[in-house]
Amino acid sequence: MIYFTSDTHFGDPRVLRIDRRPFSTMADHDAALIANWNAIVGEDDEVWHLGDVISPRGDCAALLDALNGRKHLIIGNNDPETTTAAKGWSSVQAYAEILLDGQHLILCHYAFRTWNKMGKKSIDLHGHSHGRLKPMLRQFDVGVDAQGLRPVTLSELLIGRGTNP
Repeated sequence: MIYFTSDTHFGDPRVLRIDRRPFSTMADHDAALIANWNAIVGEDDEVWHLGDVISPRGDCAALLDALNGRKHLIIGNNDPETTTAAKGWSSVQAYAEILLDGQHLILCHYAFRTWNKMGKKSIDLHGHSHGRLKPMLRQFDVGVDAQGLRPVTLSELLIGRGTNP
């Protein structure tokens, strides 16, 4: 199975205030996000994390070790070298295009106004906006604020919006 997520911001107390996540402490926040992730992602699954993983003060390698699956990073604006160079990533890049279930996917931390193969029904997956952007056809915010604080599959995104790619 392949999952997508973004904007977990582990260890970053700003998300409790700015994004109004329903936790009183960062320890509760981080424990809940880890539990949500591991409840659905298996050891042999893949997860594409579209950026803004953990506070620069956090131990990214230890976090990645605690999370199930093979993890790929699409670099976000809050991902310093301590995150991008951490042991535990299967790949690290600023942008990726993959084919999944016959769908051409564009993966970037940022939402695009237009994207490659848009006219051929490709799908843009992004983070960064914390669920605050107006949805566009074939464009999905995979950030935890928009997706129930957990990683999601492509089919969940498509079914959830009633999209026929």
